[in-house]
Amino acid sequence: MQAENTMKCGVVIVAAGRGERAGGPAEGPKQYRRIGGRPVISHTLDLFIGWRPARQIVVVIHPDDEALFSDARKAALSAGNRLTVVHGGATRQQSVLAGLEALAGSDVDHVLIHDAVRPFAEPALLDRILVALRAGAPAVLPAVAVADTLKRADAEGNVAETVPREGLHAAQTPQSFQFAAILQAHRRAAASGRTDFTDDAAIAEWAGMPVQLVDGSAGNVKLTLQKDIAMADNRLSSTLPDVRTGNGYDVHRLVEGDGVILCGLFIPHDQALSGHSDADVALHALTDALLATCGAGDIGDHFPPSDPQWKGAASRIFLEHAVDIVRTRGGTIMNADVTLIVEAPRIGPHREAMRRNLSDMLGIALERCSVKATTNETVGFVGRREGIAAIATATVVFRETDP
Repeated sequence: MQAENTMKCGVVIVAAGRGERAGGPAEGPKQYRRIGGRPVISHTLDLFIGWRPARQIVVVIHPDDEALFSDARKAALSAGNRLTVVHGGATRQQSVLAGLEALAGSDVDHVLIHDAVRPFAEPALLDRILVALRAGAPAVLPAVAVADTLKRADAEGNVAETVPREGLHAAQTPQSFQFAAILQAHRRAAASGRTDFTDDAAIAEWAGMPVQLVDGSAGNVKLTLQKDIAMADNRLSSTLPDVRTGNGYDVHRLVEGDGVILCGLFIPHDQALSGHSDADVALHALTDALLATCGAGDIGDHFPPSDPQWKGAASRIFLEHAVDIVRTRGGTIMNADVTLIVEAPRIGPHREAMRRNLSDMLGIALERCSVKATTNETVGFVGRREGIAAIATATVVFRETDP
C-alpha cells in the first residue's frame, strides 16, 4: 500500500474524435451521446475521478466541444483541481501527445491513456495495471485473447486465408506507461513524421519499450457504432442501480495526554485517546462503514489489535485498505458522513481540515465528505469526558463486474 501511495499516476482521456460511424453529425460526437441518462464521457470520468491513485486527469477534447464537455463534466463526479482540459489534434496520436504535454510540468511518473468511449472499464482492471507498473513494467497493455476464428479477405471480399489465432489478443485501454518514456516516444514519433500508429502500445513497441500484457475485461467495450451506443444505454437503463449504505461505530477511552487524533488530524488537548493504533475513532468507524457495503467484515478482521505490527499505526492505513477493497469489488464511493460524539476538544475549528483529509483518503470530492460533532450533554461516559465515540455512514454505488 505504501508503494501505491508513492506512485504518482496521471491519466489522459482521449475525447477529441468526431465518431462518424456512430450516426449522423446532428447526433453529436459519440463520447457525448447519452447512455443511462448521462453522456458517455461522464461515466468514463467517474471511473478515474473515483480511482484514488489518479493524481492528475487530462481530458483531450475537440475545440468545437467546449460546451458539450462542460455539460458532461457537470454530470460526472467532482474532480476538484485534479482535472485539466486541453484541445486535441487531427489524429488520435496528436491528441494523446497534447495530453501528455499537459502533464509534462507535473510530478506524475506513470500515465494511463484511455479512450473516452470505453465507459465500462472497471477499478479492478486499473488495479491489475497498477500492480504491473509497480513491479517495474515500462508499458502495460490490457488485452483479451482472441476467441473467434480469424479470416483474411482478398480485394474481392473472398476468404484469402485463415489466420492462426494462437497468441493473438485484442488490445484495450487504458494503456499505461512510465511517463517520461512514453512522452519521449510520442515526441520522437511526431518528429519523425510517423502518424500511422493505431494505439500508444504500438508507439512504445516502435520505441523499443517492452509491453507487458495484463488481463483485460470482456465488458470494457469501445463504443464505435450506433448500435454500440444503443446496447450501452440498454445495459445501464435496464439495471437498477446497486446503491449500498454501510454504518460504522467506534469508541475509545480518553487518558492523560497531549492531544487526540480525529479524521487523521492531531488536535492539541489535555487528554489522548487510548488504543492499539492511533485510536482515531472517526476513521475506525468509517472503515467499518465502507467494509459493510460489500460484506467484507470489520476492521478487526483485517487489522486485529492482537497483531503487534499495528501498534501505534496511523488509522488512514485501515481506511485506505477498505477503500481498495470497495473499489476492487466494483464500488464507487459517493459519500462519507462522520458524526463525532465528544465533549472536548471542540471540533468546529478543525472541521474543514478533517473534511479535506477524508477527501484525500477516499479519493472523492470535498463536497461528498461530511464531518459533524455533538456533545452528550454531560451524560454518560462521553459526558464525563471518559471517551469519544464516532458514528459513520458511507454510500457506495456498485456496478456489475466480469466473473
